[in-house]
This record gives sequence, C-alpha cells and structure tokens, in this order.
Amino acid sequence: MMTHDEYLATRRFGALDGVRAIAAVLVVVFHYGGPGWVRANGWIGVHLFFVLSGFLITTLALREEARNGRVSLAEFYIRRAFRILPVYYVVIGVVVVFAYFRGLGLRHSGIVTALPWNVAFVGEYHQMTLFGQAWTLGVEQKFYLVWPLLAFGVGALGFVKRLSLSLVLVAVMLALIPFMPYAGAYSPILIGCTLAIVLHHRKGFAALRFFTHPAVGLVVAAALIAVQTMFGEITAFLHDEGGSITGTCYILLAALLVPSLVAGGPLAWVLSLAPLRFIGERSYSLYLMQGVVAMALAGAIPQFAPHRTLTAVAVTIVGLLAADLLYRWVEVPMIDVGRRIIARRRAKKAEAAPVAEVGEPAMAVA
Repeated sequence: MMTHDEYLATRRFGALDGVRAIAAVLVVVFHYGGPGWVRANGWIGVHLFFVLSGFLITTLALREEARNGRVSLAEFYIRRAFRILPVYYVVIGVVVVFAYFRGLGLRHSGIVTALPWNVAFVGEYHQMTLFGQAWTLGVEQKFYLVWPLLAFGVGALGFVKRLSLSLVLVAVMLALIPFMPYAGAYSPILIGCTLAIVLHHRKGFAALRFFTHPAVGLVVAAALIAVQTMFGEITAFLHDEGGSITGTCYILLAALLVPSLVAGGPLAWVLSLAPLRFIGERSYSLYLMQGVVAMALAGAIPQFAPHRTLTAVAVTIVGLLAADLLYRWVEVPMIDVGRRIIARRRAKKAEAAPVAEVGEPAMAVA
C-alpha cells in the first residue's frame, strides 16, 4: 500500500487519464449507441469527469499552498481560462459555421437564441443544437469561480474547516435539487474536492490508506461497474425514485477508486496504457465535438444516421481525429500561452521585490 509521503511525491496520476477516456467514450455511447447500450448507462460518464475534476483541481491547489504558503488565485484563473476557454469557443464557432452551411437555419434551430447562454457558460439553462452536452462545462466553470475563493481565498483554512466546508456544500447542493435541478451536478465535483482534502492530510490519508491496495481497488472497480450496469435494477429495488441514492453511491465508489489508481497496481497499469492516455488527453475536445461529428457522419454516410453500435464507434473514431487536431493546434498551444503569462507575472514580481537592507528582515513576496 502507498504511504502518505509517496502520495505527496507523486506528480502525475496517469491512470486518471484512462478513467477520463472511459468516461468520454461512455458519454458518446450513451448519445449514439442506441438501445443496445442502455445497460451501459453512459450518462454516468459525466459523474466520473466531475469527481476527477474536483479531486485534481483541489489537489493541485493544496500542494501549491503547502509549497508556497498560499494559493495564487490569479494564476489559478489564468491556468483554467487558457485550459478551458480557447477550445470551447473554437468548437462553438465550428458548431455555428457547420449549422449554417448544413442549412439548419441558425434561428430556426435555436442556435441564435442559445448562443449567448453558451458563450456565457450558462448553457444548462438553454442548450444549443449540436452542443447540448456542454451544459456540464457551465457547471464546472461556475464551480471553478467559486470553490477556490471559498477554500483558498479567504485565508488559510485548517484541515477540519476545509473538510467541513466541502461537506456542508455537498449537503447544500443536494438540498437545493428540488428548487435548482442542476444543483445536484455540483455534488460529484465537491466529493472529488473532499477526497483531495482528506488524502492531502496525513491522518486523513491514513484513514483511506486501505483503499490504496491494488486488490481493494479491483473490488471497488467491480462494485462501480455493477452499479453502473444495474443502475435501473438497484433504483427499483431501493425504491429510489430519481436515482439520487444510487447515484450518490456510484459517486462515492468512483471517489474511493481514485486512491488505488494513484497508488498503482494492475488496474492502474491498464488505465495508464498509451491508447487510453491518448483518448484521455483528448477527452475534452472529443466531448465537445461529438454532436458536430455525429451529424456530419449521418449526412455523409446514411448508415451512420441510426443510433447503434456502429454509429457510436464511428463517432468515437472520427471525433478522436478531430479532437487530436484541436488538442495539438488549440489546447496545448493555449495552455503554453497561459504558462508563459504566469512565468512573466512571477518574473515581474521577483524584479519588484524589495531587497532587504542589512539588519532588516526580507519582505515576503505576495
């Protein structure tokens, strides 16, 4: 089993790319695989994305705080902006241009009406043709705006206060579901945040260290798959109308799987294989492009119009080709731009830092 020091020393969680790959393909299968894939419950892939997002973002922030004594919110927002926004807006442009030349009629299809909502990342309240899945990005963006301010921007919080904050927010989001249907989407992200907080703390890690064992990870993965493929049966057995209890169990299992994937083992090795890493690294663009790709394929080859396994495979393959172009030409270059901006900010701060006079303590650089 992994030690806490080994966990803190691990700089890349390669197996999580594999989980992202599976989550992205599950979503594509859900949208285009047809009735033959009903038991796969591919919609759950969104929950996997959310758990991983909360875990990774919070882990990076906690490690920055441990290293520097504080989290630079400006750098956080710069990184997220150059990671999320460029390819998002490029794909919106692709959707609009494609719909126009495809003859959908931008007003008739509702694209003109929905466009401002999606540009502002509130697409969950007005979904756009060929871009409806992007509502999840609206949820994540609002989370990215608020969570760092609460958890890292109001001063240094101890383990107990930060953990309490995340748990209270989970409870609040669940309580708001009857009034705000999309409030429930924040729960898996916050559960991922809670996991990161627990694992970062030495005693918290000790409490979950059992789950870093590879054999335990396999058991958790088996339970996760069982809930996913038998979701309908479980909700019926529990009389869980709406699936909130079953869904919460699934999210908790997804979170408990993470420690074993971080620690390594057979399952982590499989999820770290090059093909899965390839898909995982391009999962964001694949997720965004699936609607356009599906319509383009259906228009070019009528056999891909019906939703069935062949269609899902075709959308995945062609979508990955498009995603690879976006990854190489948009995502990576823009991430590098963000890094250069951060490097320049740090260089300017270092130059502006006053030199301490003899006998005077040096001032901390903010």
